[in-house]
Amino acid sequence: MNFATLWDLYFQYMYKQYFSKDQALQKAKQYCAYQERSHTEVKEKLYSFGLYKKDVEELLSILIEENYLNEERFAIQFAGGRFRIKHWGRVKIKYELKQKQVSDYCIKKALAAIDEREYKKQLQKLFDLKLKSLKAEKNIYSKKRKLQDHLLQKGYETGLIRELIGTRMTQIDTD
Repeated sequence: MNFATLWDLYFQYMYKQYFSKDQALQKAKQYCAYQERSHTEVKEKLYSFGLYKKDVEELLSILIEENYLNEERFAIQFAGGRFRIKHWGRVKIKYELKQKQVSDYCIKKALAAIDEREYKKQLQKLFDLKLKSLKAEKNIYSKKRKLQDHLLQKGYETGLIRELIGTRMTQIDTD
């Protein structure tokens, strides 16, 4: 461990805030009211307040009962936001939701909430933007590979990407 890591650990230990159960509940309500949160994020926040597992589980159930915490609502908001703002594809959104320990049912609902026409339109737009940035690329195979890699990195499905490259083959060849 280097000095900076040790200093961070020391700082966290010395200045960690501890809250009573009631104070933690109020803080958690504010935390959840500000934006949609996953169960995992809220659980981590409650543990950071110095609460024990029993108290954390009890506060989580209260937050769920009072509708401050809703996994399905979170998943739909997360997927919609990442698609509209960051232009992520379904693969990347699904991966991120799994990282946040969202249930498979909620993930399927969230991905189904993304409009298919908008999804394909966004894929086309990203394709066109990347193609425009590759004007200087002369090798057609290199250009196709870069297009495919870019769209895969954004989280779009391989089948959709190949289909799009196949239908736009003539434009790629002439550019």
